[in-house]
Amino acid sequence: MNTKSLRRARPAALVLAVVAASTVTLVSCGNDNDNDSSASSSSQVSTPDTASFSGMTPSPLKSAASSAVASARAAASAAASSASAAASSFEASVSAEVARASKDAQNELKDVKGQGNAMSEVAMTGKPRAQTSGLLAVVVNITNKTDKKASYAVQVDFLDSSGKVVETRYVGAENLAPGAKAQPVAISAKPPEPVLTPKLAKAQRY
Repeated sequence: MNTKSLRRARPAALVLAVVAASTVTLVSCGNDNDNDSSASSSSQVSTPDTASFSGMTPSPLKSAASSAVASARAAASAAASSASAAASSFEASVSAEVARASKDAQNELKDVKGQGNAMSEVAMTGKPRAQTSGLLAVVVNITNKTDKKASYAVQVDFLDSSGKVVETRYVGAENLAPGAKAQPVAISAKPPEPVLTPKLAKAQRY
């Protein structure tokens, strides 16, 4: 090979060397990127999500829990209100029944002369004022001593120290079977002072 041929071959060889080096570099870079990507991917898969170990309740669950608590409280409040309403209704019905029985007893006694025909079947027992908020109250014990079903009307007078009747209450019992007992309560609406004395005034069986 002559000198001119050598000069032409050198630049060509140099170009091939540069291309080869570039190819190696590109392959190396590509491998490096693949390794980095694999490492990164591996790191993402194996690294736990620390947010899930923070101890904080995820927001949707926290919201659901709060909603459940609020619902339970609302239900409890509704139940309490319902129970209170039922108690008030029962108290009103009892008061209405007592008022009706009192009115019936008064009507039965208005034409009765003397003390009536059932004084021996009725007795009174005082209730401690500590149990009646300081009011004067007596339990009227009614016992049907006959052999037939009967109803009773009773009049209780409350007297002052001079023996004057200052208040009258009526109680009753309906359809008592033979030997059965009833215990309605006669309550004075007067103040604790002056002290009054209860007296069984009339008792009528009808």
